[in-house]
Amino acid sequence: MVPRTLSVLLVVGTTLSGCGGHPSEPTSRPNILLLVADDLGYADLGSYGGDVSTPNIDALADRGMRFSQFHTAPMCAPTRAMLLTGNDNHVAGMGIQGGALSAPFAGRPGYEGHLSERVVPFPRLLRDAGYHTYSVRKWHLGTAPEHSPTAAGFERSFQLLQGAGDHFSDVALAAGDSVSTYWDDGAYGAWPEGGYSTQVYTDRLIEFIEDGREDGRPFFAFAAYTSPHWPLQVPEEDLELYRGRYDMGYDRLREMRFESLQEARIVPTDHELPPRLDWITPWEDFSEHERRVESRKMELYAAMLENLDRHVGRLLGYLTDEGLLDNTLVVFMSDNGAAAEDFYYEGPFAGWLQRNYENIYETMGTPTSYVSYGPQWAEAGSAPYRGHKTYAHEGGIVAPMIVAGPGVTVAGAIERAYVGVPDIAPTLLEVAGADYPADLDASAIRPMTGTSMLPLLTGGADRIHEPTELLALSHAMHAYVRLGDWKLVSSDQYQGVGTFELFDVASDPGETTDVSERFPERRAALLDSLEAFRVRVGVVLPGGS
Repeated sequence: MVPRTLSVLLVVGTTLSGCGGHPSEPTSRPNILLLVADDLGYADLGSYGGDVSTPNIDALADRGMRFSQFHTAPMCAPTRAMLLTGNDNHVAGMGIQGGALSAPFAGRPGYEGHLSERVVPFPRLLRDAGYHTYSVRKWHLGTAPEHSPTAAGFERSFQLLQGAGDHFSDVALAAGDSVSTYWDDGAYGAWPEGGYSTQVYTDRLIEFIEDGREDGRPFFAFAAYTSPHWPLQVPEEDLELYRGRYDMGYDRLREMRFESLQEARIVPTDHELPPRLDWITPWEDFSEHERRVESRKMELYAAMLENLDRHVGRLLGYLTDEGLLDNTLVVFMSDNGAAAEDFYYEGPFAGWLQRNYENIYETMGTPTSYVSYGPQWAEAGSAPYRGHKTYAHEGGIVAPMIVAGPGVTVAGAIERAYVGVPDIAPTLLEVAGADYPADLDASAIRPMTGTSMLPLLTGGADRIHEPTELLALSHAMHAYVRLGDWKLVSSDQYQGVGTFELFDVASDPGETTDVSERFPERRAALLDSLEAFRVRVGVVLPGGS
């Protein structure tokens, strides 16, 4: 059997020629609202057992379905590429986040750094099928007009084209540039002075939906928020929301999160918390001042998430007031595991960031600061799993996802089936009554690899991926291949003997015990499958082959 890619996110496909009615005709097809939080941890939401106040997102879970085994890519851009195409990130052009400018990757298919010509973005198909298509916030899939949200099929958009930005201004981050680039309704635009990210993007999306209501056509709205992505900045009125809440420290918070996930039935009670990273400083070894600084990081992260929830509530409230919500399928998700990066203190951008921001305790969280919460708190966000963002271990790729609205038949359900980002595109296309191009024999366009999740949403199936189906993913130096409950995963090199660990994730979801020596034949077979996957999608190995 040919291995299939497992992307992560909810996506829907439609036809290039359009179906389900002429674009100007009113239709009873549901609206679709796709909400993406940036770097949100698995254990943060109240509905997943977290301690942050997220009543509006939790209300979606109450009337919809929570997924406990939703898999993404390990980082933002490859997830977004898979989300918008229903395909593997290499086929979609994002083999390495941001593309590749040097050998052996430069100029190679799969490393374009923008959506490739081998895929058809599903918003383009939805638009051709009669949907209004709107997007706001983070793009991260190219900055040229030909690689813009407009080119991908969005009728209206206001988006940050880079992967990260200041939440209060157009100051660029993690790129060394002085100003971020924005795309505003088909042309380069500017940041509205004085705005805060979640409010600005929610305002614009409501504006788009309101302006397009007159013709009665359904809409697809994509809100790709950058919250709670670093820098951890919040409006003044939110600075004190969580003061003192995390004085117990990250070690204890991680234990509490794991316990609450079990109480919420997200994590089975027979699962065990994996050991934490041994190089992280134990909480008790910090001085009183160091503890204050560390606690403040998590306070700000929680405040950002509550702020995001408030604006999600504004958006859902608008749809409710206008009589639109009952006919709107809502998907809420995170794009990867909790983020451990801290570019202010290390990495290629540290000097630039330190010249433009301060990180003193008194101003943490304000527009003058640049705060990240680091791997110590990210581990608490990934509580039941090993690792965090960038890694192909479960902590980097298992994320929260909630689906609510028309067709979701069991309110408050927890769905434990394995699903991934590429499965979202075919799901949304089916919901919209649209099809991916069928005649691909003489075309460079590749078929989608995702599977529609509609049977899970309607209660018609208990899984969409069979235990015999091979699932694989590669990004930069990290890769995994999975067959049923067996997972082979790398954390330091894509290919090569001795660089992979083998886990039975059914009995060991925390990936604590490498069983390669007990099952050498299974390990070898999965390595062979990963090699076949590599050839099929065009992965370039670090050695250049």
